[in-house]
Amino acid sequence: MGSLVLVVRLVLADMRRHRIQAAMLLLAVTVATATMALGLSLRGASDALYEQTRAATAGPDVVALSGETGPDVTAALASLADDPEVVAHHGPYRVVYADLTTRGSASSPVVVQGFAETPGAVNRPLVTSGRWVRPGGTVLERGFATALNVGVGDHVTIAGRSYPVVGIAVSAATSIYPWAAQIGPYGGPSDYSGLAWMTPSDARALASSHNLPVTLALDLKLHDPARIETFPATHRIAALRVNFHTWRFTARQDMVILRNSQPILVVGSWLLSFLAITGVAALAAGRAVEQTRRAGLLKAVGATPGLIVTVLLTEYLALALAGDALGLVIARLAVPAVASPTASRIGATGLGGATVVAATVLAVAVAVLSTLSPTLRAMRTATVTALTATARQPRHRPWLTALSAPLPTPLLLGLRLTARRPGRAVLQACSTATTVIAIVALLTLHAQPERGYGLDGSSVLPNLRGVHDRRLMVAVTVLLIAVAVVNTLTFTWTTAMEARANMAIARTLGATPGQITMGLSVAQLLPALPGAVIGVPLGVGLLSLFAARNSVGPPSLWLLGVLLATLLVTAALTALPARLAARRPVAQTLSAETA
Repeated sequence: MGSLVLVVRLVLADMRRHRIQAAMLLLAVTVATATMALGLSLRGASDALYEQTRAATAGPDVVALSGETGPDVTAALASLADDPEVVAHHGPYRVVYADLTTRGSASSPVVVQGFAETPGAVNRPLVTSGRWVRPGGTVLERGFATALNVGVGDHVTIAGRSYPVVGIAVSAATSIYPWAAQIGPYGGPSDYSGLAWMTPSDARALASSHNLPVTLALDLKLHDPARIETFPATHRIAALRVNFHTWRFTARQDMVILRNSQPILVVGSWLLSFLAITGVAALAAGRAVEQTRRAGLLKAVGATPGLIVTVLLTEYLALALAGDALGLVIARLAVPAVASPTASRIGATGLGGATVVAATVLAVAVAVLSTLSPTLRAMRTATVTALTATARQPRHRPWLTALSAPLPTPLLLGLRLTARRPGRAVLQACSTATTVIAIVALLTLHAQPERGYGLDGSSVLPNLRGVHDRRLMVAVTVLLIAVAVVNTLTFTWTTAMEARANMAIARTLGATPGQITMGLSVAQLLPALPGAVIGVPLGVGLLSLFAARNSVGPPSLWLLGVLLATLLVTAALTALPARLAARRPVAQTLSAETA
């Protein structure tokens, strides 16, 4: 207990002394774990929502659909209900293809299903607002109604006739909006469509009065649900083309709208994790001398190597685990909106155990990979050497002196600072490239053509999948930019603190504070330039792995603008910390270094 109390006290004391660094690590780990948890949980959340909707609406195991109509077709479908494997059924019922228009001039294809006023044992849509169908009225599927911005009491026009919306409901027998049609007219391909319900007589009158296309559907509940995959193959009807959709097919179709969401979040979490590692590594490198002295003090008072490693790593691990817990909470709150963008499903969602474990491993990996090297270096340093540790002096490179001597003073200082710390320059370049990758991917996503969900592809009803993908991409990019901004400030301040003696000497030789400030900014711009240049093609290539074959790239002017904007923002971000470091009195700096 004594050792545990000692570790806790030392860790808490160090956190109080370095609040800003602690907050930066907490922020980086939180956004990375939250993004990864969201990405990994999407499929499970979508499946959970479908299962809950299916249970609440007595969803069928299999839906049989025929593009043909007539007494013979109706009798043939009805014969499926008499099969010994079927324990309950609903239908056959009409599915009418029409156009719907709201008072707000939003128009969309719609499929109208003719349902009885008293729901049967299978496929009982759950009314979430209003009441179930009655003569002269219609009930809209909730995802469709949300897209139309229509509620109970409003009127919609279907095939030229006005109907009051008497209710809003959900169903698991069809796919989520906008794939309610399942099959197209006469059994052909389907288009983006919403779903509405009417009484059988109203649906019949609608179809006959306007000569609209009609298909037939039959919902089946099987005695053995495990046979849903073999039932269609063994129950083909001769001379009649019937499509069988199992509930598993419908559940998989729900994931179509999230097809790009999972890669966006998972790859985004990887990029955020990389930025977190680079930023924390810069912090750890900046505190290397302090940590080495701290290890020497602990050795001098008799601490064991295990205790020293525990003290040095616990701070970062504790902050990483706290960020992990906060990120999981954020993901848990956000997953319902991310996993169900169409409001066609009901129920609650959560995070699976595998997702929690993966996010925790990520958080621990960020902390360990960022701080393991400085910790081991401090452990291997002899006690006396550790107690007298000073900043590591860069090696003298005559070629660098000869190359930089004719340059202007700010460029000379910046080039030397960059060349003397090549590892940090690589980290800065990678951080910039990672940010540019995300920005270019976002611009590429915005450049893709989209077909709306309205009539004839009209954008009056936007493409929800495209809107959802862009919103997620914007969120991930904003998080990446925020972490990259923190990293840039960290790199600049750490470089300024480590080079304060050299900058003070440059001041004694005639360099002005303005030249020192520009030199520190140049030290960040030199690695940022190749990072930005490399990030442009990498961003285009990364998105091409997930884009469709007919995807288009962003205009060249957009890419050039990203490159220039990245360099300008980097210069602006480095100006303030560089200026603060350059204003420190020369005598105070040199006295501190020789004390």
